[in-house]
Amino acid sequence: MRLGVLDVGSNTIHLQVMDAHPGARPTPATNYKVELRLTEYLDSSGAISAEGILLLHKAIGESVAHARENETDEILAFATSAVRDAKNGTAIIAEINEKHGIELEILEGDEEATMTFLAVRRWLGWSAGKLLVLDIGGGSLEVAAGVDENPEATLSLPLGAARLTREFLSGDPYSSKSLKSLEKHVEESLSNSLPKILKSHDANHFVATSKTFRTLARITANWYGDNPKFLEKDSLEKAIPRLAEMTDKGRAELPGVSISRARQIVAGAVVAFSVMDYLDVSEVEICPWALREGIVLRRLDWLSN
Repeated sequence: MRLGVLDVGSNTIHLQVMDAHPGARPTPATNYKVELRLTEYLDSSGAISAEGILLLHKAIGESVAHARENETDEILAFATSAVRDAKNGTAIIAEINEKHGIELEILEGDEEATMTFLAVRRWLGWSAGKLLVLDIGGGSLEVAAGVDENPEATLSLPLGAARLTREFLSGDPYSSKSLKSLEKHVEESLSNSLPKILKSHDANHFVATSKTFRTLARITANWYGDNPKFLEKDSLEKAIPRLAEMTDKGRAELPGVSISRARQIVAGAVVAFSVMDYLDVSEVEICPWALREGIVLRRLDWLSN
């Protein structure tokens, strides 16, 4: 069957169409992506503005049309932190479902961590042992650990790269004061919120997913000769001040950094380093499967039962 996964995220509206059936590896068929940073359309009350809602409807309409043009049997649609945290998120979801004929659902942070963990487990297999999985999106950070296909512990914190950039970083290049303020906030958030079961995770395989981690791995590989399939904490620590001293234009010229990601990669790097440091992880392996693949796999599991 052909499944379309519509991810309404903080940075992009991303449709991934996959050919899949129970017991087989999902195969990407086509995708459609619209860059729409919803956190930039939040008003003072924390609601998505009228302009943001209009752009969101347009992006979703185009994505649904693409899915139908490619004969998708089912669209699995979900929204993450930007819509989840918006004051008017529930009303927006209802409007979208009525207008576009889909069943867009809000995915809670723990669910997001669980689905991503499933994708990583299936990608790496049982021989990978106990996993610790990190994922940095535009609006949130997810952490999950466990030995099975469902994690034994999960955590979701509002430490996404786009969110923190908007809330803390100023200047071009960023001011040292705003960078220090961001670093302090991330450290305090992890210290106050990370449960003991995750802090003493005793995992033996450390994995990261998401565009933020992949981009950071490419940058450190280019600068320090590291393997781009891994991200080293020591290299990341050296890269943060170097990235912060650059302008948006300068960062956009780095390999693997798009213009849209250039502004928020510093915040992403700060979160990545802080969580690796706090969990005593020196290196993470970059996994190509993440949340969208987890959604498909869970749906296939349900269909096979």
